[in-house]
Amino acid sequence: MKKLGFGLMRLPFTGEYNNVNIEAFAGLADKFLQQGFTYFDTAYPYHGGNSETAFREAVARRHPRSAYLIANKMPMFIIQQQEQLPKIFDEQLKRCGVEYFDYYMLHNLNRVTYDVTQKTDAFEFIKQKKREGKIVRIGLSFHDNAELLDRILTEHPDVEFVQLQINYLDIDDITIESRKCYDVALKHGKDVIVMEPIKGGILAKVPDEAHALLKSHNPKASVVSWALRYAASFEKVMMVLSGMNSEEQLADNIGSMNDFTPLDEDEQAVILKVSEIIKAGITIPCTECRYCVDKCSQHIAIPEYFSIYNNLKRSEGKQLLLALAYYGNFIKDFGKASECTQCGICEEQCPQHIPIHEHLREIAAALENNGASISV
Repeated sequence: MKKLGFGLMRLPFTGEYNNVNIEAFAGLADKFLQQGFTYFDTAYPYHGGNSETAFREAVARRHPRSAYLIANKMPMFIIQQQEQLPKIFDEQLKRCGVEYFDYYMLHNLNRVTYDVTQKTDAFEFIKQKKREGKIVRIGLSFHDNAELLDRILTEHPDVEFVQLQINYLDIDDITIESRKCYDVALKHGKDVIVMEPIKGGILAKVPDEAHALLKSHNPKASVVSWALRYAASFEKVMMVLSGMNSEEQLADNIGSMNDFTPLDEDEQAVILKVSEIIKAGITIPCTECRYCVDKCSQHIAIPEYFSIYNNLKRSEGKQLLLALAYYGNFIKDFGKASECTQCGICEEQCPQHIPIHEHLREIAAALENNGASISV
């Protein structure tokens, strides 16, 4: 099985994020399959629930079941009662247009959601679905520290694989603990699937200095190809997911992974230098997963505001007027950064463990007072 998986969180869309462009996605999926890649990854909340139905229309209804593998996830962050598990699972099968899932995970396990899995006996639920032939392999996606992952895999040894956030920017991050989590997976003999290898696009648009360094080492390789190959170079990584929404992205990713070769020692050294350059310029490490916005009582466009602020900081304040213009557009339809109530719900949902309300205060100070308090 080729190591590149098609992540369905960032599909081509028309107008709004939830409105998936089925025709465009179908064209990308066809080319993906034609090149011998088979793995698709979706989830209940992606594109407002429309990612699953987009998969049905673009792939399941147009290709034989033997032509693809489909991974899905139980959204533990919205589960409150055990009775929800079978209802959502059956809904997912219908949305995706399949009779079984090849890979199925408990989604976004962390300290909060793991307690929910225990109370609702969610691990036993997915094991039962495997016995029924509705799931081929069971696993979990994880966003927390290595100590908790070790506990989960010790208490639930039947888990067959884990999905982890691994990229060269986060590998030794003290909150995400990618390397430590990978080592825990190895300790328990689990296969690893990588999510966020490009960190929500951050590693596709690296600073000029980093870009020049990569190109000097390999002029023909794209910036993204370095990130994909880095993640795929870990021995126990069986799959690397990438969200693709254009012909260019698809072609680049396929070119990088069709005849995959791990990074050599010199390339690893280059990546380490690139990581240091990037870390020096990022203010808020948001991947735009949008988990934070669903339950925001103030309807604040958190990822968009973070993006505006990151761009402003990256420009050293030179693009203040542009930042104010974009911010002004958003606050016509969304809550202002200053309207955050600091309830903490968004931070509970954030896989990157970002102190969201603190950054919203910074953004409010920078963009709601004509930039008077910007610190660069």
